[in-house]
Amino acid sequence: MSEHTNNTNQESMISVRMMDIFTALLFIAVGLVVMIGSIKLGASWGSDGPEAGYFPFYISLIILLSSSVTLYQAVVVDKKKETETFVDKESFKQVMAVMLPAIVFVLGVQLIGIYVSSVIYIAVFMVWLGKYPLWKAAAVSVGVSVALYLMFEYWFQVPLPHGSWINPLEFIGVQ
Repeated sequence: MSEHTNNTNQESMISVRMMDIFTALLFIAVGLVVMIGSIKLGASWGSDGPEAGYFPFYISLIILLSSSVTLYQAVVVDKKKETETFVDKESFKQVMAVMLPAIVFVLGVQLIGIYVSSVIYIAVFMVWLGKYPLWKAAAVSVGVSVALYLMFEYWFQVPLPHGSWINPLEFIGVQ
């Protein structure tokens, strides 16, 4: 049995064909953006050699051509891939359980700073996915954030983001 066939116990979220089409279109868009930027920089051969956009232009041309071939294959040639599962519902849920909190963490770093966001992020994952007691999660998350603060702010003297919206650590003098 092929590893790409559908497992009847799992509900498919997206097919291999749809993912091929999406990826090809994404790379076509990236190739076009790079190509347009390269043309603005100058994508020809000047009197003293290649201009700044010369090599990026040809790399983007290769990306465009290969992505167009992939798109053609996905749309016209490989119609049987419509029945092949790229990701099933359960696997998709597991990926989203990690990816969505990570996106929230990145936004939190911008808004309330890396140290407070790290405390929340580590504690939530320990309690939610690791099933640790709240007191252990709090101790580890605060300990890790304090260690990171000491390491970066004092020892390396490299300030990390403290938050553009609000700095919750201002009350203890962290600027």
